Amino acid sequence: MNLTICFIGAGNMSISLIGGLIASGYPKDKIRATDPSEATRREITQSMGIHCDEDNVEAAEKSDIIVLAVKPQMLESVCQQLAETLQKKRPLVISIAAGVRSTDIDYWLGGHTAIVRTMPNTPALIRSGATGLFANSAVTKVQKEQAEHILRAAGITVWVPKETDLDSVTAISGSGPAYYFLFMEAMQQAGQKLGLDEATARLLTIQTAFGAAKMALESSDDCTTLRQKVTSPNGTTEKAIQSFESNQLREIVEKAMGAAKDRAISLANELGSTSTDYQNTTGEK
Repeated sequence: MNLTICFIGAGNMSISLIGGLIASGYPKDKIRATDPSEATRREITQSMGIHCDEDNVEAAEKSDIIVLAVKPQMLESVCQQLAETLQKKRPLVISIAAGVRSTDIDYWLGGHTAIVRTMPNTPALIRSGATGLFANSAVTKVQKEQAEHILRAAGITVWVPKETDLDSVTAISGSGPAYYFLFMEAMQQAGQKLGLDEATARLLTIQTAFGAAKMALESSDDCTTLRQKVTSPNGTTEKAIQSFESNQLREIVEKAMGAAKDRAISLANELGSTSTDYQNTTGEK
């Protein structure tokens, strides 16, 4: 792939993706970005060696793939600004704006746009992310490959067959890092109450989380089997696991993720303005 990619919005996620693309050998002269801040544009140009514009429309006119990376509340106005240009060019549009449905984006862009909507998470900032992707019916096989190539610059990618599945992706990986931070926070605090100093409790907690995740990624065993392998009968781990289970840890996690999914749905309703008639004509759900 040697197409010109334009990032509309040069925030942290864009910087991560741009950095990942450059690190993988993508030509710098084929990557553009836009941002309203002169200081940000100057910093990106100097540090990354790519062209950074202020004018979204001008940048889009010179690009083959558009990555929408502005705040969700700004997306409607940005799309309406780009609509005329994108209707003429018909590029692939990738959205990393959280909570905004592809049908709304398509509506704001004037319709019949090839859109890949994504749900990345914050570890993408260190290129260790997990991103869910959904392609609308206008996206070709080649365009799916192009989108996947770009998002893989920040970590792993997973395609979902229905856009509503992205609400579940939000609940597990989009919001998920905070769940682990909370659990690590609780472990560190418990370790301190058990007599360890703060630095020791923190280091042991973080390294243990990292090691467990690495084992889960690299092992052919599933998480249940891995847990069983370190849970000796009547041992210390078993006692801790029994305490978790008796206090309904699984039910707590299920309810929390359900609440996250419900909020993702309500946010999409708040941010979107697509009429029901328009959604019905596109066939997207």
